[in-house]
Amino acid sequence: MKKGKKYNAALAKVDPSKIYTIEEAVALVKETSTVKFDATVDVSFNLNVDPKQANQQIRGTLVLPHGNGKTKRVLAITDKVEEAKSAGADEVGGAEVIEKIAQGYSDFDVIVATPNMMAMIGKVARILGPKGLMPNPKTGTVNPDIAKAIKEIKAGKVEYRVDKEGNMHVSIARVSFENSKIEDNLRALLDAVLKARPSAVKGTYIKNAVVHTTMGPAIHFDFSGR
Repeated sequence: MKKGKKYNAALAKVDPSKIYTIEEAVALVKETSTVKFDATVDVSFNLNVDPKQANQQIRGTLVLPHGNGKTKRVLAITDKVEEAKSAGADEVGGAEVIEKIAQGYSDFDVIVATPNMMAMIGKVARILGPKGLMPNPKTGTVNPDIAKAIKEIKAGKVEYRVDKEGNMHVSIARVSFENSKIEDNLRALLDAVLKARPSAVKGTYIKNAVVHTTMGPAIHFDFSGR
């Protein structure tokens, strides 16, 4: 596919053979953003894991130090209505909102729920599951402390998860963020990924790591020293 002049000009600024420090990579990723809007800063990893093995599936959540610049619309399915509203939920409901979902309602980015509601939510699991919206204790979206779950999401909680090819992609910031804030978020994600290393993995764990913007070139960064 033919690339535009702006992309090629940005690509020319990146040395594909160089492993940049985190500070250098962040500065360069801002410099090589080619779009007029406030682009997303993403990090992509290629990991030496076999996701088909249960003990090598990597999935977790992380509250980024400075959020990632994305405001998520939170639907709380709970009987703790006032707690959820006070914590900042955009919508709160029970059986009636589950029925709305069954009818095609999808005006939300994430669902949080208290454990006592999961049996009812199971009725729409076939709708939510394929979209990655099904509440899950592993990601903290099923939580008896519904207020805590909502506040963490609103504060910039992100999910990281390895795909079937061993790749992982996470949005960590916007180009408009100060360099130091992007660096902090990148280091926090890197620490989380390193701590999630499965004990079954021998030798190299992170095979490749790049930071890039929406439609911007990939920049390899040093993940060894942090």
